Amino acid sequence: ILLITHDLGVVANMADEVVVIYHGEIMESGPVEEIFRRPRHPYLKALLKASPHFDMAEGERLVALREARPRPPATPRAAPQPGSEASPLLSVRGLRKAYTTGSRSFFGKGTQQTVLAVDDVSFDIERGECLGLVGESGCGKTTVSKIVMRAVTPQAGSIVFDDGQAQVDVLGLEGEALRAFRPRVQMIFQDPVSSLSPRMTVMSILREPLAVHGKGGSDEQTARVRTLMEDVGLDVRFLNRYPHSFSGGQRQRIGIARALALDPDLIICDEPVSALDVSVQAQILNLLKDLQAERGLTFLFISHNLAVVNYMADRIAVMANGRIVEIAPRHALFNRPVHPYTKALLRSVPFADLDRKLDFKLVAPGGASDSSHWGRVFRADPAGEALAHLPLGEGHFVLARPGADMREMA
Repeated sequence: ILLITHDLGVVANMADEVVVIYHGEIMESGPVEEIFRRPRHPYLKALLKASPHFDMAEGERLVALREARPRPPATPRAAPQPGSEASPLLSVRGLRKAYTTGSRSFFGKGTQQTVLAVDDVSFDIERGECLGLVGESGCGKTTVSKIVMRAVTPQAGSIVFDDGQAQVDVLGLEGEALRAFRPRVQMIFQDPVSSLSPRMTVMSILREPLAVHGKGGSDEQTARVRTLMEDVGLDVRFLNRYPHSFSGGQRQRIGIARALALDPDLIICDEPVSALDVSVQAQILNLLKDLQAERGLTFLFISHNLAVVNYMADRIAVMANGRIVEIAPRHALFNRPVHPYTKALLRSVPFADLDRKLDFKLVAPGGASDSSHWGRVFRADPAGEALAHLPLGEGHFVLARPGADMREMA
């Protein structure tokens, strides 16, 4: 196998020999033991420091090869405390979304299948916090984000947004009321290539949301665009360039600037660094944390990379088969996971450490989301009560049978 990847955890678990390339040249090569235990080249050492890991201290910062902005790191903010008296910025309750797939013939025959993508999903996002939403591909994470953005309409549920003056029923907005709400929630997309129009200059891309919502005149919009470029560490001389002339990390910074253009209250980050290499990933994550600290931003951070979510999030919600199976503050989830699905996800994380190899025997047969391996208390009783989110203390909840014995969950 010739395995080409930027995931050093995968390399540590799969490779026998490793070749490290930078700018088209081999910087270092050798057996995997030499590469990880005795790295010699500065680029390789920097890559190892740029990878997020679970052993990072509180407030510790990733070491990017080049920071997005040459400025001192922002002062770490205190994590929002659950149960505060202030209303959450966003309150989601009972979301349900099903898709029907297949075809139907002229005579009414055919094969159609209904897939329940989101099933009774509820959570709150406090002002100024970063809520991580994690799970396997296809678990419903992105569908939830599209519902919050009003890009997809659910069959059931409610979304309440606290704009500081009133509680807004997001799913009930129409016409001008919906148009006025749009700037409050923005998104950073997964793919920095396809999310930017190749036919528009950076100036046009960043001015577009301002023009659509009538924010200021031409001179004010130009000044705003220049400020946004500085905020994300890009030279204002690049404004007349097209997206193809930028690197992946620079394109993602343009996407971040576009999301910031309307001064949103909530930014949804949908796998914002999954398409980027390790060093650029560290740069973008540090930039997001700096912007959050400076502007008091609120994030819904969607990812399948648990190490990245551990670095970014204050609380984490774990999704499986369209439902949130566990939600807890970051430290509680990683130190005391309760649900079998959460435990399986944590066991499946490849570490960039030769002394912490993956144990492939622990991988759940049929995948982590196969509920037949979860245990009795985590599966609904066909003849009894439905599953409920049971409180475990300090904002930690797990989806299980009501009245379940804690000893059965261990």
